[in-house]
Amino acid sequence: MFTRSVAHRIPLRAFKRWAHTTPTMNYRSVTEEDVAHFAKILAPSSVLSTLAPVSTPASELSIYNNDWMNKYHGKSTTVLRPKTTKEVSEIVKWCNERRIAIVPQGGNTGLVGGGVPIIDEVILNLGNMNKIRSFDPVSGIIVADSGCVLEAMSEYLVPHHYIMPLDLGAKGSCQIGGNVSTNAGGLRLLRYGSLHGSVLGLEVVLPDGTILDQLSTLRKDNTGYDLKQLFIGAEGTLGVVTGVSILSAPAPNASSNVMLALPKYENVLPLFREVKRQLSEILSAFEFIDRRAYELAVKHGQGRALNDEDVEGAECFVLVETSGGKREHDEEKLNTLLESLMEADEPLINTGVLSQSPLQFSQLWAIREGITEAVSKEGKAYKYDISIPVASFKTVVDTTRDHLQSKGLLRDDAVKHVVGYGHVGDGNLHLNIVAAEYSPEIESALEPFVYELVQSYKGSVSAEHGIGVMKTHALQYSKNATSIDLMRRIKTLFDPNGIMNPGKVLP
Repeated sequence: MFTRSVAHRIPLRAFKRWAHTTPTMNYRSVTEEDVAHFAKILAPSSVLSTLAPVSTPASELSIYNNDWMNKYHGKSTTVLRPKTTKEVSEIVKWCNERRIAIVPQGGNTGLVGGGVPIIDEVILNLGNMNKIRSFDPVSGIIVADSGCVLEAMSEYLVPHHYIMPLDLGAKGSCQIGGNVSTNAGGLRLLRYGSLHGSVLGLEVVLPDGTILDQLSTLRKDNTGYDLKQLFIGAEGTLGVVTGVSILSAPAPNASSNVMLALPKYENVLPLFREVKRQLSEILSAFEFIDRRAYELAVKHGQGRALNDEDVEGAECFVLVETSGGKREHDEEKLNTLLESLMEADEPLINTGVLSQSPLQFSQLWAIREGITEAVSKEGKAYKYDISIPVASFKTVVDTTRDHLQSKGLLRDDAVKHVVGYGHVGDGNLHLNIVAAEYSPEIESALEPFVYELVQSYKGSVSAEHGIGVMKTHALQYSKNATSIDLMRRIKTLFDPNGIMNPGKVLP
């Protein structure tokens, strides 16, 4: 049943649709008998429950019941923190037999409420499963528990001269299992591709407790259906990812970056085309930041790349990163590019700043990575992580701003800013509407307007953070009825009792 807190906190449109379906779900609440059984499976420190015989204070469950944006709130009584795949299997088997719903949870860094409960599910937190199982220094294949933190995996690879193919702003707390389950894209997808390509194998506990061992370390395996792909991006609705085999990349011997100021957005695509042509194999990132997003990052202490005069004449900014094998070669290519851009008859850029040291390299990235934090300091953010044609980035931001203006909401006590930034290489725009407070009036103005706008470009309502509970009602704007029906049939096949992360992904 819904608690008052959940009904109040879930975004209005998502709540209205979810409220209609909840009464038909015959899940059981966790009982003292269940907690006693879990205590036989797990170590005492791995069972947190407000119920006897454990009797944990409710305050200690808060970090598991609430998302980091303080937007989604659950009331689960029980959190389980297994250390092995066998323990996960025994927990899931018990829950399936007893019809107890489960929320798999990683670092809880998501944006769409996919890792927090919305009824009184058991929270299956995988943070204790944090061991590196193996690493092959020749192939670069690393096998790890799903609870390994992304940054810890990156640090493990440093002495071996490899890097993870995934880099996120939340790398210090997000976990690889959660990354896989949401098909996280990250900052360098342009160079290293998506997890659908770099994940070689998975170990998954299915909803009946069966352990599916597809933890392959083979680069090629053409023996029928590639089952692991079903779990990449499934957000824990088909099973619990407990182990990951992933292909890491050789660490570059040299990395540089440059922040460029552009006089108008129309120059972004021609610039991207020229950068790809001249930098080719060493290009690893091409990030777009609109003027207001840049200003918010500077305002809230995320750094400053350019002086005020250069910023004043810019409509947007681009951060370009290179990663290669020889510093002299890479610097020559980058300098040649910058010279050609500045000396063109009709320059695509106003000016730019090139990093000259590892510290300056990090400072330039801090501006881009710090936008999320800056937005959260400025107000309450409505975040839309969408895929659309790159040529339409500015149009979508401007159209959304004009729409809110027409509703009389663009004011300091309602919507303060509409900003856009994202990954040009894969067409991923982060559209952020910064409000003084969350309100039904603002949400009803944004939804379904934003989703219909995305649909008009044949885009995706979720580029990399998943659907979660936030966007279940919006799936129809990116998937047709046939696709949604097939997704339902796959869900029913894997999880006939519907215990895995209910209310997420599918409407």
